[in-house]
Amino acid sequence: MDENLVLHPRNVRFDWSSVPLHWVPGEPLTTHTINTLHVVLPEGERWFVEVFREALPLITDDELRVQVTGFIGQEAMHAEAHQGAADHLAAQGLDPTPFVAQIEWLFRKLLGDRDLAGAAKHQWLLERLSVIAAIEHFTAVLGQWILNSTPLDKAGADPTMLDLLRWHGAEEVEHRAVAFDLYMHLDGRYPRRIRTMIAVAPVLGWLFVRSARWLMANDPLKPGRARWRDYFRAARRGLLPRLSELIPAIWRYLPRSYHPRNEGSTDQAVAYLAQSPAAKAAG
Repeated sequence: MDENLVLHPRNVRFDWSSVPLHWVPGEPLTTHTINTLHVVLPEGERWFVEVFREALPLITDDELRVQVTGFIGQEAMHAEAHQGAADHLAAQGLDPTPFVAQIEWLFRKLLGDRDLAGAAKHQWLLERLSVIAAIEHFTAVLGQWILNSTPLDKAGADPTMLDLLRWHGAEEVEHRAVAFDLYMHLDGRYPRRIRTMIAVAPVLGWLFVRSARWLMANDPLKPGRARWRDYFRAARRGLLPRLSELIPAIWRYLPRSYHPRNEGSTDQAVAYLAQSPAAKAAG
């Protein structure tokens, strides 16, 4: 983390009224693959906030405590913004509530607080912190990707949606080291970090595939089934991340020398945040 960078949540205002259901023209699969973020992230980010709040009293490093507090504020704002996009989907006839119920089970039941005490409670906290550190590695990778995703602009993607994605992506790049640093501060065991990534990576992939398929199947405009060949075509055009970009990101996390500072550009992220239309609109 840049020692001179103090994290803080930014107020944003998005006007969804003119955003079409297929906000990447002629690209329903691209649209719904990215819409996965609106149905998965609100519950996930609320869970991040709960886990980090539990960890906050255990932090003995004053600078890290400040960064964790800023992270909590940013993640809460992300959940609210993506919830707004999900509500807009529902208003257009694509109500994600049935799918979101599955995400709620994942974060509230499977990964939620348990009736534990003492050492068992502490170990469960550390386990969840290691999960968040692994997830945040991927959000930083995706955040940097969306900041560079000029093919989406060229394809006519809706500017309001792009601003949501880039504002969020920029903050993910900005705070990319916080979850990792917190895990290392409170535990840092290498086997747990690696074991968690091995579990998290396929689950995240499965969630994206499952969500895109669900959104395509329930789209009131009936664009057809989600097909892998459509994904590969969109990825070749730069409209979605390539597997050749995502899979190597797993390996970069595995060395003992890994640190998130080597992922993404803080300068680029902060520069976008300074000119985000939604941030300017909120004043």
